[in-house]
Amino acid sequence: MHIKDLFDLTGKTAIVTGGGRGLGEQIAEGLAEAGANIVLCSRKKEACDVVASRLSESGVGEAIGLKCDVTSQEDIKNVVEETINKFGRIDILVNNSGATWGSPAVDMPIAAWEKVMNVNVTGTFLMSQEVGKHMINQGSGKIINISSIAGLGGTDPMFMDTIGYNTSKGAVITFTKDLAAKWGRYNINVNSIAPGFFPTKMSKAIIENGNDYFMNRTPLKRYGSNQDLKGAAVFLATAASDYITGDVLVVDGGMHIM
Repeated sequence: MHIKDLFDLTGKTAIVTGGGRGLGEQIAEGLAEAGANIVLCSRKKEACDVVASRLSESGVGEAIGLKCDVTSQEDIKNVVEETINKFGRIDILVNNSGATWGSPAVDMPIAAWEKVMNVNVTGTFLMSQEVGKHMINQGSGKIINISSIAGLGGTDPMFMDTIGYNTSKGAVITFTKDLAAKWGRYNINVNSIAPGFFPTKMSKAIIENGNDYFMNRTPLKRYGSNQDLKGAAVFLATAASDYITGDVLVVDGGMHIM
């Protein structure tokens, strides 16, 4: 297979949760530019519709927006059914929807803990479970779970006091590895991307509070851009990564090595 074909997604269909903004939007754009049809879904359908319209107008592939709360099995079933009805198959799933909550561990409300875990962990499981049924039947699939470098270990509470978020992203990494072990026999690749600090709505306050700290710990001396996740996502979604599963691709400018 030619190298260009290894990175080609023409005719493939991808679901990207939380695709209406931030990292999800960037990933969706990369997959669309590689030729895939895109289904964007989140609780805010309007944001997904705006991105879907832009991607469709680019002429690369077709994109649609759907409403979905990833903690709702009913919403998830609806997204999967509409995707199958529209495109006939699901080749790629990007579990990107996420939630966070800043609080010292001794003060974190149980409701906040449960919200973060439900969105980041249970939502990833439920979406993978429902999409996985179709991938198993068709004998192929690529699942990409968006974790975080915060899930690789502890963080300084002066700059990132988010024990629920960190715990949930560590769980996503372990979930990725175990699901890869379970579903490899069905020719389904399950991998994770662990982004570092990208300027998004979710990370804005943390970046503003710890800018000097983060820059001093990042060898490349910059934050992630609106291009830096596209290549990683396309790599894990295409035939280029067919012999990779259960892995975590860290995209953080080298911060995790410092």
